[in-house]
Amino acid sequence: MAIDYADIGHRIKQKRIEKGLTQEKLSERIGIGPSHMSHIESGSTVPSFEVFISILNTLDCSADELLCRETLAAKPLLNSWLSELIADCDPTETKILTDIVISAKQTLRKNKTAE
Repeated sequence: MAIDYADIGHRIKQKRIEKGLTQEKLSERIGIGPSHMSHIESGSTVPSFEVFISILNTLDCSADELLCRETLAAKPLLNSWLSELIADCDPTETKILTDIVISAKQTLRKNKTAE
């Protein structure tokens, strides 16, 4: 499956407009030139990983919102009970809880395959 950069650029543009930002404001916030932002939105330029992450952070959205037309198996993170549970945690608490959940999942899977 080929990556449709024009489609990704279109979703970036839509999200930018939803946030009430011009190309100039968005490009200024992420540290690139307005023409570079224009090329990203048109799909003629592929943003670097760093620029893409800056776009995500500035537009306050997730990668799947910009990269995928639809995600068949994705569960909305903000709607999950786990996200609500850790919403008021500081970054250290969030990291610890994430590590615990990952470890528990690995243990469960390891025990499942051992049966």
